Amino acid sequence: MKAVGLIRYLPVSDPEALLDVELPRPVPTGRDILVAVKAVSVNPVDVKVRAPKATVEDTPRVIGYDAAGVVAAVGPEATLFAVGDPVYYAGDITRPGTNQEFHLVDERIVGRKPASLSFAEAAALPLTTITAYEAFFDRLGIDRDGADAGQSILIVGAAGGVGSIGIQLARRAGLTVIATASRPETIAWARELGADHVVDHRAPLVPQVRGAGFATVDHVAIFNDMRHWNEAVELIRPQGGIVSIDDTDLPMPMAGMKTKAASLHWEFMFARAMHRTPDMIEQHRLLSFVADEIDAGRIRTTLAEVLSPIDAATLREAHRRVETGATRGKIVVEGWA
Repeated sequence: MKAVGLIRYLPVSDPEALLDVELPRPVPTGRDILVAVKAVSVNPVDVKVRAPKATVEDTPRVIGYDAAGVVAAVGPEATLFAVGDPVYYAGDITRPGTNQEFHLVDERIVGRKPASLSFAEAAALPLTTITAYEAFFDRLGIDRDGADAGQSILIVGAAGGVGSIGIQLARRAGLTVIATASRPETIAWARELGADHVVDHRAPLVPQVRGAGFATVDHVAIFNDMRHWNEAVELIRPQGGIVSIDDTDLPMPMAGMKTKAASLHWEFMFARAMHRTPDMIEQHRLLSFVADEIDAGRIRTTLAEVLSPIDAATLREAHRRVETGATRGKIVVEGWA
């Protein structure tokens, strides 16, 4: 089968940063399903994993952490899907990735593909959807179905992949969304997705948020980096919560968090699969829930651009664009050459 892999960890400008390779078609066992991959998307985690380092792989390493496709075979213990079912999912960072024609994945982290979306539109969603959903509803404890309606959330980095679906999930839960974006096109994108207020994260956030009428906010989600930590602490209400997806070496003073009895949460969407937690199947359930919401017209895809075909050259270009940090929504690569 066709695949895109790497042997050495090189700058994306190097033609050997990603390579077209042929690999054996895998066979599902246990609760794995084998998916015929139709489209993949590229996330910052792909770039981080591929980033230059001294390691050299003995055999091609396949990365990629988003896919939509069709079930081609099922393992003997699989019960959630049948051959022919369209699916979407983000995979497991401890296993070979999605940049291959046929991909093995545990069915417990797979959802049914939204019927109203194309494979490209669906492939834009899984990793970011899981991240935002878990950040809001599992980590911060916001009620998914509206019991916390009227509360406020500041989403820092709202025009990126996670923020784009995060705006929609927060609005669906009834929250007032204050989004950060810095360019005309990303400001327009955040508003289009449902943000109630948009502020510029390249300027001081505290006076902008307070100028919008919020002395404090109930929740803060940091979906880009931790440069805004001090502002987040200043803005969070007493006993509120901050969630972040970014590991950091920057200082994170905690005195303000302590005196407010505020909570800090980390979100890492690979944690359930990586550690085989007893609730792994929650990712299947949440992806299926979001599929229902999409088909009902309450949530939309965050796809911004489709590249083709799925090969090393196209994926290198997608990585290059993600590395700029200036993309909005998601870049998807569709169709094997």
